[in-house]
Amino acid sequence: MPAARVVLAGIALERLDEELGDVVVSCGLAGGLQRGLATGTLLVPREVLRPTGDLLRCDPELAELFVRRARSRGIAAVRDPLLTAAEIVTGDARALWAARGYAGVDMESGLIRAPRVAVVRVVLDTPERELSPEWRTPLAAMLKPWNWSQAFWLAREAPRAAALAARIAAAAQSA
Repeated sequence: MPAARVVLAGIALERLDEELGDVVVSCGLAGGLQRGLATGTLLVPREVLRPTGDLLRCDPELAELFVRRARSRGIAAVRDPLLTAAEIVTGDARALWAARGYAGVDMESGLIRAPRVAVVRVVLDTPERELSPEWRTPLAAMLKPWNWSQAFWLAREAPRAAALAARIAAAAQSA
């Protein structure tokens, strides 16, 4: 992506130490909130609910570009809203947000402040396959034997999901 500057900001933007600019694309993984959204489902939401309760309206032109690029590759994008939460959302909380119409949840997109924001996220965990909230700090989670089966699953699925998000974002750059 020669025209883009990639910033690795970490979970909940905890490593972000620079201004992002006027146009920002939040690209990465999300938890699926709705039953039936499988691991690997592409999310390009129209809006994001911020942790403060206000809405971030995604840039319609940028979002539509991502949707078209995904469609040209045979991938349908889910356009339902995204929630940005402070913690990993599981169980009853996941069902509550799904009932309110939210497709997915991340910990970053709603924290972004820029004039133009678009979001490209790919579902990793789902209501049918939840992650332990301990994964908020991956190293600590890895040290607990009860998380090891999830670690193996994450090692296989997370790179695939992240690669899809990156491919869709990169495809839009060639527009």
